[in-house]
Amino acid sequence: MATIYETLRADIITSMKARDNATTLALRTADAAIKRASMDANKDIDDAMTIATLRKAVKNLSDARVEFDKGGRADLVAANTTEIALLEKYLPKGLDPAKVEAIVVEVIAATGAQSKKEMGKVIAALKQRPEAPLLDFGAVSKIVQAKLP
Repeated sequence: MATIYETLRADIITSMKARDNATTLALRTADAAIKRASMDANKDIDDAMTIATLRKAVKNLSDARVEFDKGGRADLVAANTTEIALLEKYLPKGLDPAKVEAIVVEVIAATGAQSKKEMGKVIAALKQRPEAPLLDFGAVSKIVQAKLP
């Protein structure tokens, strides 16, 4: 089975052959970001790194889309929306919110966290879980805050 990165690389070649310049540019940009993350971490490219890099790219594009919308740039909003949709197809589907909440409750109990001051300990333990690549830690952070007094 091909990794997410291998699939992305194959799709770059396919888009180049189809002369789909917008897709090729978006995928090459993502490829460069993944390679940069690999070099910065001095690690081989794996699915976790690819997912983290693509999530960061999607977040940046979403933030930019909001600003373009405020500025009345419908052309750039449309371009960002298309690029976000393209990158999201490489990301795994998130877990059910009830499942995420159950995992958070379980980790809070396992770490013995009693207050928001210990939130870092809970987040660190969540990052060690096998489900970590599927978790959106922005949303998880809000759940942890709500569960801790």
